[in-house]
Amino acid sequence: MKVLLVGNYPYLYSQSMDQFATILDKEIKAHGHESWLLRPKTKVGRVMRKPVGVGKWLGYLDMFILFPVDLKPAVKWADVIHICDHANALYVPWLRGKPHVVTCHDMIAVRSARREIPKNKVKLTGRVYERWILNSLKKAQHIACVSATTESDLLRLCGTAAPVTSVVHNGLNYSYTPMPRGEQLMYFEKLHINRDSKFFLHVGSNSFYKNRAAVIRIFSHLVRDATYANHRLVMAGKGLPRDLLQEASRCGVGPKLIEVRNPTQEQLRALYSSAEALIYPSLYEGFCWPIIEAQACGCPVFTSNRHPMMEVGGEGAAYLDPQDYEAAATVILHGLRNRDRMVELGYCNAEKYSTSRMVDGYLKLYKQLIQRDQ
Repeated sequence: MKVLLVGNYPYLYSQSMDQFATILDKEIKAHGHESWLLRPKTKVGRVMRKPVGVGKWLGYLDMFILFPVDLKPAVKWADVIHICDHANALYVPWLRGKPHVVTCHDMIAVRSARREIPKNKVKLTGRVYERWILNSLKKAQHIACVSATTESDLLRLCGTAAPVTSVVHNGLNYSYTPMPRGEQLMYFEKLHINRDSKFFLHVGSNSFYKNRAAVIRIFSHLVRDATYANHRLVMAGKGLPRDLLQEASRCGVGPKLIEVRNPTQEQLRALYSSAEALIYPSLYEGFCWPIIEAQACGCPVFTSNRHPMMEVGGEGAAYLDPQDYEAAATVILHGLRNRDRMVELGYCNAEKYSTSRMVDGYLKLYKQLIQRDQ
């Protein structure tokens, strides 16, 4: 079987989407099939290097004018085509009826463009772009959604023109396992984290739906409990903007805050393995990898009482109201009384999201699409 994987334009800086495509490419080959991971090249966009302003429009030239030239012979070569990110569903018309699937990770941008999420305002050009993506999804042969929540959003937004869909849950994009204490300390030294520090952890970006201000506010209630008065808060991912640093100061926890910017996967593994718990009060997600990453490392997870967080976290996580900070802290304090049980249930839940299970799901789908086309 020859599988063409269509990946993201490099200057989109979509790390999780790049990891998803890369691991699929590796595992498809490991299963004895041919795989070709094809991404738009940075040609015109090389002038600006950032997808903002003029750089965004130059990138569009690379993606939609120049890339189809490379795509055409690749489509001819393939038995089946997998567009790894639904944002690239715009390439569906170039697939010329070949068996294909699009992975849909979330509908947050489309919902925002339709003003379903008022907090995330989208300009006119963005609304046109997201409408284009949605219309392209409607024309896809098959869409694999990473969660039942994403599938439900997609079907609702597509209406009567909804395509054929299925759910293929994401698997871990890295071998997250508990890290021995000695290895943890080696990474902590590089990250300037005191070897004796105890901390709560958050992993994510500064996108509005990650709700990082809530993490700080929940933590400010946690440290009022004598058991956790000396704990720190590690915010891993993107660097914190000024407003969040000010919020930490206002809440009186500024000195307790530790930033870990753009951590490597091994650094994340060290953090998950040592953290008291992961605090993840997200408002919207398509899947939410940090939940299963933390569970796989033996880190208790406290996340929002919303889907897909509840779908992905299963019985291995505890759930809180992401907008009631004091009550959320109470949930965490109560949950940590049975920390060992949470760790055990987390391990069991994370096993459901193995890379092999995800890859098996896609390989089965590829074969079905090819057979349907014959």
